[in-house]
Amino acid sequence: MEILQGFVDAVVGIFNSSGLTTLNWQNYVMIGISIVLLYLAIKKQYEPLLLLPIAFGMLLVNLYPSIMSAPSTEMIPLADYVKDHTGAIQYPIIKGLNGAEYVEYPTTYGGLLWYLYQGVKLGIYPPLIFLGIGCMTDFGPLISNPKSLILGAAAQIGIFVTFTGAIFLGFTAAEAGAIGIIGGADGPTAIFVTTKLAPHLLGSIAIAAYSYMALVPIIQPPIMKALTTKKERAVVMEQLRPVSKLEKIMFPVIVVIIIAIFLPDAAPLVGMLMLGNLFKESGVVERINKTAQNELMNIITIFLGTTVGATASGQTFLTFATIKIIVLGLIAFCLGTAFGVLFGKIMYLATGGKVNPLIGSAGVSAVPMAARVSQKVGQQENPGNFLLMHAMGPNVAGVIGSAVAAGVLLNVVG
Repeated sequence: MEILQGFVDAVVGIFNSSGLTTLNWQNYVMIGISIVLLYLAIKKQYEPLLLLPIAFGMLLVNLYPSIMSAPSTEMIPLADYVKDHTGAIQYPIIKGLNGAEYVEYPTTYGGLLWYLYQGVKLGIYPPLIFLGIGCMTDFGPLISNPKSLILGAAAQIGIFVTFTGAIFLGFTAAEAGAIGIIGGADGPTAIFVTTKLAPHLLGSIAIAAYSYMALVPIIQPPIMKALTTKKERAVVMEQLRPVSKLEKIMFPVIVVIIIAIFLPDAAPLVGMLMLGNLFKESGVVERINKTAQNELMNIITIFLGTTVGATASGQTFLTFATIKIIVLGLIAFCLGTAFGVLFGKIMYLATGGKVNPLIGSAGVSAVPMAARVSQKVGQQENPGNFLLMHAMGPNVAGVIGSAVAAGVLLNVVG
């Protein structure tokens, strides 16, 4: 009889601790959303390198919320701790207001993803992602055609327009800054800014940012076609001039000096981006260059994506604020594309029709997808047109531009 009772108690205990009793409807909705995102990442291949770990992190935290739980501690008077423990004191000693000393003794340890999340919270992972991006980026098209920097800057206007709109909708200035940065179409920058300004919105903003990055081929073409004429889309641009090795080496050094002096808040992102690019262009640290753009970036991508996804628990994600963030993020991205194209039209007029306005849409920071969209839309009007390298100028300028916009927001509302 006792054996049977023990078995029943064990079964009841397992049931009471299972998700059947601890999860609520929000968790189940988020599990469904995570499965949809996994489908988009695997079947549709929408930005799979990041969407897949984000979706799986979301799945994990809604199945097992404790995987993101923070550790808890108890403050034990030093004398009491010494009575019960022998050997060296392994835990921090804290001095209280009355001068008494306490040992910060852990009562529970944090979940696995909580510890990995500290790299996001402390602003470590996004700059390391930028390091890898720098190793893979060719700034040659931008150096060859410096005017494309204007298009990269123009595409960031959507960030500040949306920032203003978010404030009118009731968000704080810090929250509005984090929401507006979605318009840069740069996931690591959005995460970096959000962890500084509005960490409680991280899940919503990160998922919105990466979703719109993945949907660039769907969102951008209608905007590009609506704002340009057939004649403008068919413009064939002159071949870019060759860029010397010395120019490519000098560029990252000059850029980081200028930005770090005038906008130090952007230095962590731009500094790592330019360091990675210097690894690539110098040609003397090939081992480091390969490690930064492959092993290091892959590891950081896993940690970043999974832990960001794990911030999207049902209780924090399924709110009216999230809906507003997703809508505002879409508006920011659409405005960024539109302003890039409109400034492209201005350059088209100013140069007597030598600039194809379509390359302005690549001013958002989704590298190289936005540049490929410019190429695709241009070839639909003129099959012999090759805009890819011309569009890469605004595209890589957009990477710098989004980091600079992040620095401005951190400086103004941080």
